[in-house]
Amino acid sequence: MATLYVGTSGWAYPTWKPAFYPEKLAQKKFLNFYASKLNAVEVNYTFRQLVKETTVRNWIADTPDHFRFTIKAHQVLTHIKRLKNSDEFLQRFLGTLENLERAKRLGPLLFQLPPNFKADQAVLSDFLKTLPRTVRVAFEFRNESWLTDATWATLSERNVALCVAETEERKTPDVITADYAYYRYRKPSYTAEERQTMIARIREHLAAGRDVFAYFKHEETPEGALYAVDLLAGGRVV
Repeated sequence: MATLYVGTSGWAYPTWKPAFYPEKLAQKKFLNFYASKLNAVEVNYTFRQLVKETTVRNWIADTPDHFRFTIKAHQVLTHIKRLKNSDEFLQRFLGTLENLERAKRLGPLLFQLPPNFKADQAVLSDFLKTLPRTVRVAFEFRNESWLTDATWATLSERNVALCVAETEERKTPDVITADYAYYRYRKPSYTAEERQTMIARIREHLAAGRDVFAYFKHEETPEGALYAVDLLAGGRVV
């Protein structure tokens, strides 16, 4: 059965009290509480630093078996090496996630390319071949030159998901390139009608047997977390 995973991009926000976190909840208990309401989180700080083994162990201890951690790929891979000659660092990066994978808590890896990274299908194809097929991967493209049939074909060949990212300025085409789907809802607010449209699309994926990973933008206000709770409840019904 296909599964819907919904969360936000981060959880350590005291300003989510009291609408999401209880007023007197200690910050060290945030993740445990978060995981009682949502079943996934997108970890963004791995873009700048490699996660420590002790941190991963704590994450696993604080969350139930069904919870998933999506990990944002390090900037060395996406912004510095720009997917080229990156095998050595890639193995380092993947090595830090072995315990998550072993515990079956690892969600997709998110590779977010910089806006000035123009389409190069050969580079993308070569990089995808270095990724283990056992790990789910999503790519977010922020240069319009990538948004073509050639890119969809390159991703589909390796069963890699297109990250459908939505901001106030732009929205990625909602194209299926894998047997799972990945959404990043980055607008600061969403109407009830917009959220119903999300639920309808998610139900289509679930009915087709595709797992769905959906993350709202983290903000200093708790709206994203509250949207996520509603989406998880509404999207599960197929």
